[in-house]
Order: sequence, then C-alpha cells, then structure tokens
Amino acid sequence: MARTCYHSGVSLDDARQDDAMRFGTEAFYASIGRAFVAMCAFVPVLFAIEFVDRLNNQRLDQEGGIKPHEIDGLDGILFAPFLHAGFDHVLANSIPLILLGTFVLAAGTARFLLTTAFIALVAGVGVWFIGDEGTVVVGASGVIFGYLGVILMRGVVEHSLWHIAVGVLIGLLYGWQLFGVLPGDEGISWQGHLCGFIAGLVAAVLFRRRRPRPVDRADTLELDPEPS
Repeated sequence: MARTCYHSGVSLDDARQDDAMRFGTEAFYASIGRAFVAMCAFVPVLFAIEFVDRLNNQRLDQEGGIKPHEIDGLDGILFAPFLHAGFDHVLANSIPLILLGTFVLAAGTARFLLTTAFIALVAGVGVWFIGDEGTVVVGASGVIFGYLGVILMRGVVEHSLWHIAVGVLIGLLYGWQLFGVLPGDEGISWQGHLCGFIAGLVAAVLFRRRRPRPVDRADTLELDPEPS
C-alpha cells in the first residue's frame, strides 16, 4: 500500500503573524503594546523638530514645506510630514497619530514603513499638484488621514473581523475628521487630507497580507512490499 505524507505551505513566520493579529492572544497584546510604545517615542521627535524650527524663526517650515506648483517646493514632499506650524499643531496631531499609528504598526514593521512612505509620497504629490498656489504646506495630518484609510479598508481586504471592528470604532471616534477631506477652514490643507486618505485606502490593498494557500505536497512515499 502506498502512503503519502503531506504538509502545508504556510511558514512559521506567517503562523506567528497570524497569532499576533488574532484578538485576545498574548502575541496580539504584545504587538499592540510594542507599537504603542514606538509611536509614543516618535511623537517627541516632532516636538523637538518644532522647537528647532522656532529657534530658527520657522525657517524649516519655509524651506522644508511643500510649495504647490513650484519646482523648489518638491523636496517638501519628504520633509513636510515632520514639520508643523507651531506646538499647537503638533499637539493636535499627536493623539490621532499615536492611536492610528499603533494599529497600523501592530500589523508589522515592514508593512508600516512601506505604508507610511506610500501615504506620505502620494499625499505630498497630491498637495503639490492641487494645493493652493502661494502657500506652504506642513504637517503630519496627511499621513494621519492615510492611517485612517488603511484601518477602515484593511478589515475588508484582509477579511479580518478585528480590523473591521477597529475601523468602526475609529470611525465613531474620529469620523468627524472625514469632513477634513473637503474644502473648509482657511489655513487647513484639505487637499493633503483627501490625498492621504485615498492613499491609505490604496495602501491597505497594495500592502495587505497575502496568505499563502496551503499547497499540499508529498514529503515521503512509502511502498509496502508486495506479498510474495
């Protein structure tokens, strides 16, 4: 009789990541905790940058911000998310950045970095193209709206009840921010909010977890000797 042994094609790393994203597991709480600490540690960097900016009469904002439709304002795409128009601006962005960033980072560092870079790039390019001429745009709010888009979309594309629940909760807590993607108060870059949010929706699809299909394959094949 021939006997065939099979095993799944799912790797150990994939299994660990699944455990880390499964609500209620020890790995899940550990990943959320590490992400929260990391985001809390990052925010003081923004305050430090703003402090240096104040010491230099906001030269960093003027030289590192996005200047729509101006070639010399393109480099602001890289620097604008780290710059703010005052400590109040940094403070207003800090809480949503920590909360939303925690849930995005908890899904994995590599995905977080790719997602953040993509959102910042798309939001920055969008502001440069459709922003108001003669303005200088700074702030992390485009990235924040991007994180909101990621969380809302991730539950759908990854078929995760946990992410759907988080998306609904964030939507209830910060749903009012969605109005920030529409033209509104003067001095607020709704273009950055809109482009960031759209970039977040796209990023959730591009950088979703692709679960490998368990492809069974033969490991061993034993042939029982035929009776003589």
